[in-house]
Formats: sequence, structure tokens, C-alpha cells
Amino acid sequence: MTTTIPRPRRARAAAAEPTAQPEAPGQLSDNDMYDRMVSAILDHRLPPGTKLVEDKLAAAFGVSRTRVRPVLVRLANEQVVTLTPNRGASIAQPTPQEALEVFEARRLLEPRLVELFIANATDADIAALRTCIDDEEAARASGDMRRAIRLSGDFHLHIAQAAGHQTLGRILRELVSRTSLILMTYSPSHAQTREEATACGCREHRALIDAIRLRDAKEAARRMLDHLVRIESQLEFTPPAADAPDLTQLLGRV
Repeated sequence: MTTTIPRPRRARAAAAEPTAQPEAPGQLSDNDMYDRMVSAILDHRLPPGTKLVEDKLAAAFGVSRTRVRPVLVRLANEQVVTLTPNRGASIAQPTPQEALEVFEARRLLEPRLVELFIANATDADIAALRTCIDDEEAARASGDMRRAIRLSGDFHLHIAQAAGHQTLGRILRELVSRTSLILMTYSPSHAQTREEATACGCREHRALIDAIRLRDAKEAARRMLDHLVRIESQLEFTPPAADAPDLTQLLGRV
């Protein structure tokens, strides 16, 4: 007697397999969410210690919680976000030691990056740096200190990008994000002192461009180093208190 083994039904097998859900039109990508959070940090809109509740982030971005988690892990790997078991995620709160280490790393990297910038930059790249400083000074004059600080960081990132060294550029992007947290935590508490420090930064950036325009790599590296040393010297290691921001308002879809 021959036993016939029934074939599996294709329709039933297909129905049992999960179907991948396509990304909805207009939905934010992981990179979009990452960029929005980094921008909020660089703009000083997400202070250190801010709790990052997954449900609220998901609502702000218009995505599921599972879409938010990889973004938080990426930011945690860059030490911009802290993930704590049973407590969730929060914006990192750099210690004084971490602040000193970040500036030490920048002092090692950025003189080399400005040398590479001089070797590779076009006149358009140098003009872009001038525009960045003009915009920074205009923001400071209008009282928009958040934008001024963001543009100051963009100045350094543009040098790294045009330098053509992808590895150092990627490291600097992380360091600039962490520097923003450091400045929020340890900048002088007095408003006038903060404004004077920013004004000094603009002048130092212009002095740096003068050396770049002359293609004087040694002088540009020296001025970059002096600039970073001065910023670090302004830090006051007594973190100010800050109110928790509204994540939906800051990061919600436009």
C-alpha cells in the first residue's frame, strides 16, 4: 500500500509568513530622525539630562517605537545619548573629565584638519566659511544665541568636510555634538559673559580665515589650537538647572 504525503498548500504557507510593511509616503527615515535630534542638540534645544521617552519620540516623529530605538542606540554609540537599564534614554550629561577629554581630542584633530583644508579647499570653500561667520555674527547681533552657536559648530564641520578626510570628519561630527552638550552644561551662567565669549569666537574664526586665505597651514593650525584652548578655558564646571523641553514641539514633523 502506498502512502501519499499531502503537499503543503501554497496559499496557507504564504499567509503564515509576515509581510513587510512598506514605509508610508512622507514618513521620516532613521537618518531624518537622527539628524533632527542632532540638530536639536546643536541648537541647544535638547539640554543634557532630557528624558527621551520612546512613546513621545515616536509620536513626535510620526513613527512606531520600534523605529525610534535604533536611532537612540546610534546616538548612544556616539555618547550623545545615555541608555540606562530600567530607566530608558536621556540626553547625555558630560562630566568635567569627559569635557576635558573632548577638547583634548579636538585639539589633536582640528589643527590637522585645517591643514588638509588648506591643501584641498577651493575658493568657494573659503567663501562658504566667510558666509558662515557673517551669518553667525548676524545671529548674535539679533540675540539668537542658539543659532550663533550652531553656526559656530557648522564652521568647524565645514572645514572637516572640505578637508577630505572622512574618518577624522566623522569623529569631529561626534565631538561637535558632544561639545554642544558641554557648552550647555558648563558655559558661563552670566548672559553677558556668554555673549562676549561668542563674539571672541567670531573674531578668532575671522583670524583663522585670514591664515587660510594666505594658505599658511602652520599659522592656521596654530590659530585653530589657540581658539579651542580659549573655548575650553571659558568652561565653568557647575551645571545650570534646565526645564524639560516639549519633545513633540521640538522634534515633530513639519
